[in-house]
Amino acid sequence: MARAGISYDDVQRAIEALLQRGESPSVQRIRETLGTGSFTTISDHLREWRTRRTENRDQPLPQSPPDRLQEALNGLWQQAQEEAFEALALYRKQADERIEEAHTDAGQAKRMTEDAQQRLSALGERFDQIQARLEEKTTALAHRDHELAQARKHIDDLQARLDTRDEQIEALSKERAQQEEDHQHVVAQMEETRKKQLAQEESRHETAENRLMQLLDAARQEKTDIEKQTRRKTDQLEERIDRLNQQLEAMRQNAQDEERKAREAEWKTQQAQQTLRETSEREQRQTKLLDEKERENARIKTELRVLQERLSRATLPPYI
Repeated sequence: MARAGISYDDVQRAIEALLQRGESPSVQRIRETLGTGSFTTISDHLREWRTRRTENRDQPLPQSPPDRLQEALNGLWQQAQEEAFEALALYRKQADERIEEAHTDAGQAKRMTEDAQQRLSALGERFDQIQARLEEKTTALAHRDHELAQARKHIDDLQARLDTRDEQIEALSKERAQQEEDHQHVVAQMEETRKKQLAQEESRHETAENRLMQLLDAARQEKTDIEKQTRRKTDQLEERIDRLNQQLEAMRQNAQDEERKAREAEWKTQQAQQTLRETSEREQRQTKLLDEKERENARIKTELRVLQERLSRATLPPYI
């Protein structure tokens, strides 16, 4: 939520001021317009303004221009009329003064004409001069009429300039509407791009999770195979130990039998010396073989103990 400080209405007025100047609203520009406010608060209000504008974008536009635009147009029209009226009044004043002067001159000429008629006999020679002066005044009046026509033409030019300004204002309004439409299009494209990127990220995460599960399954399967191989090898070693134990027991039994036979044959020593030597040599060989079997049995037990220790140290990866 926005913190206490500037309100949503303050931010909205700043946005409208930026749009009237043809600038796109941003957090920095709004803060420069207001002259205060935190970036977080302005950002929250700007997001709310955009949300409201998106919700209201399907509403029909007003038939009449905004009040502020109407006031600006009226002020511009009033100013142009005042300038035109002032110029027209000035030209009319100057024309009236010159016409008054002409009328004064004409009165003087008329009086002079009357005097000339009264003194026709005496002033006949000056008649031509007065007639020439009257023609000059007539030319001056024609010149003043020409200046009045130019003043009217200037007024028409001012009216044309007003029309041109009206066209410029209308063009700016259309440009503003086009910019707003382009902005909406860019915002829609950015939103679509963000959704695609989010879908790609979710797909990558799902792929990584599947890969991890496959690795875990492979690790469990590998441990299961190792345990099976260990049990199989252990069973083989135990069977081998049992066979060796059986052979050792049989050899011991044979040795005992040979010893019994040797004791029974002691009284026949002289007669069976050769037999006794052979028996002694066979006993030595059997004893050597028995020692070898016992060492082999000890080695197998050692290997079995090492395999059992390795199996006990093997740990299964935790299930995720």
